Amino acid sequence: MDQLHTALGSLKLLRTSVGQIFETLGGGIRIEHGEEHGENKFLHELQELLTLTNTHLRDLESTINSLSTPPAPLTLGNTSFLTQELSQDRQALYSQLVNSYKWIDKVHEYGSIASTVLHSNSLKRSFNNNSNKRRRPLVSCHNIPPTHFENVLTSNCLSDMTINITRPHARNAIVYITLGRVLKAALIFKGIMIEWVTVKGYDETFDDDLWAESRHQVFRKVQDHTHSAMLHFYSPTLPDLAVKFFMAWLHSYIKLFSEPCKKCGKHLLNSYPPTWRDFRILDSAFHEECK
Repeated sequence: MDQLHTALGSLKLLRTSVGQIFETLGGGIRIEHGEEHGENKFLHELQELLTLTNTHLRDLESTINSLSTPPAPLTLGNTSFLTQELSQDRQALYSQLVNSYKWIDKVHEYGSIASTVLHSNSLKRSFNNNSNKRRRPLVSCHNIPPTHFENVLTSNCLSDMTINITRPHARNAIVYITLGRVLKAALIFKGIMIEWVTVKGYDETFDDDLWAESRHQVFRKVQDHTHSAMLHFYSPTLPDLAVKFFMAWLHSYIKLFSEPCKKCGKHLLNSYPPTWRDFRILDSAFHEECK
């Protein structure tokens, strides 16, 4: 494969030098050649280009001679008779079939490699690898009483944060959060686990459409970061603590438009404020390019 790349590079250089020859011949004697010895300078320049082209041609020939003989063509049974078709549309079928077989062979090869890698890594989600020991079953975080859910939300409600809890779908709740006069967020819960987050501006409404994104690009970026935080703080064993950390992280956007970037010190970069917040150091605001 390296020899083939070298041959292609030599061919590219040869084509470039030949193009320069034709360009020089087409331009003829130019002003920079001078009036007295312009013809001699033109011929000298053309001779140098021809010498360079000859060198590139020898390099290409030596590289081609060093290439190994390609393997025999694939035999696809009776499909080889397709090359004897008189119709131009059917003559290309054989080459297309060869490419299809090569692609399928690569899929099988990559599939076998992926299967080996997946079998070498255990994907079992277990908190105890020893299956012989009996352990107490974990409490499900999807089936909790409404009073416990409301206590968790209200206890983690920080300053400048207003929470409104609705239950349009039985036990699962939707929490509307208003963060000062900066933004609004809708958190869709399943039990006490956050399933989806939608972020909009303070002047926008949800209008019973929790999946529609904000019309402002800055809040769309903030929504992407909230999805990353939702996955980062995901913890089925400690769901109350996960909600607490997520609420504290979301509260860090109270200074979205007033806090500068910790790295570049600018309030705006490419017309955007620092929309990214660190998951551990909540008072660290960064632009996406500075994080």
